[in-house]
Amino acid sequence: MENLQVGQTERQSPHSPHVAVTQSASIPSVGGWHLVELASRSELADLYRARPAHASPDRLPSYALKVLRPQWETDPRVREMFRRELHLGRVIRNPHLVAVLGGQVRQPPIYLITPWLEGKTLAQCLAQGWRPDAPTALWIARQTAEALDALHQAGWMHGDIKPENIHLGPGGHVTLLDLGFARRTKDAGTWLDRCVVGSWAYLAPEWASSVYRPDIRSDLYSLGVVLFQMLCGRLPFEADNPSEMTAMHRQERAPDVRRLAPETPRSVAQLVQRLLAKEPLRRPQTPEELIDQFVRLEIATFAHRRWTVDPPVGSRSTGCLLETAPRSEYAAKELAAKVGGQK
Repeated sequence: MENLQVGQTERQSPHSPHVAVTQSASIPSVGGWHLVELASRSELADLYRARPAHASPDRLPSYALKVLRPQWETDPRVREMFRRELHLGRVIRNPHLVAVLGGQVRQPPIYLITPWLEGKTLAQCLAQGWRPDAPTALWIARQTAEALDALHQAGWMHGDIKPENIHLGPGGHVTLLDLGFARRTKDAGTWLDRCVVGSWAYLAPEWASSVYRPDIRSDLYSLGVVLFQMLCGRLPFEADNPSEMTAMHRQERAPDVRRLAPETPRSVAQLVQRLLAKEPLRRPQTPEELIDQFVRLEIATFAHRRWTVDPPVGSRSTGCLLETAPRSEYAAKELAAKVGGQK
């Protein structure tokens, strides 16, 4: 890995929106995989576009390799995160949950293999000024909840729901990323058990409390923060440091969505308030319950859909227009059939 050269070509990866990335002819191979392009870097890992080493050089690099950076290879907590992500990504299968195809976690180099996802993260879209209408925001949140339901059914929670971990494909398909912070619900502890950077704005109050243990309802709270952000264009709570942010999540009532985004249907705003309830018992209790509410609201608010998305000032397009009108009409019919089947 010491041959990696940085600084030739900057790109942005759908997996990690805020990092300068590079391309270099000297990028090495790892574990039978040819690393075609360095797509993004984080503090813990480098993300590459890759193809099998035996494949033709003309073959499209359709895989992603997340390679643990050498300085973390002896850290047992970080290695456990990779081991956990490998296990869950292989045994829990859902169209909206990232699939881990393989990897190496017992000895260096430590890496994970996933399909390469075209598109952008929700964080990238929001940073470009994109504001989805209520039906589209519900659609994104519902697909995320379906991934959470798959984890919940297997006895796990995600533990790090935020826009950076919600990937939007070109047609609007949502994939929930990064299972490294996932944990069995019965084993979930407090924030003292975690080392989280950049997620404080989305953590449920019980992560910093001894009254309630975090569980799947904590993920639903975080999803409520994401939904609030999509609808309002800002977070419900804004602070200068994690301690202040945590206190706001524990003590302050979130602003009314309709005060910040008056066009939001009242029923949608009410659901957001339920998701952001301080006490877990006042929230939807399972992803399945929440999915049912999302489905009904998607249909009820279909008339609020905008058929075009205005790009931010100074930009031609965000690239985040998720659907065409015919696809949306098909989706509405599909949702109507689902609701009919639930009656």
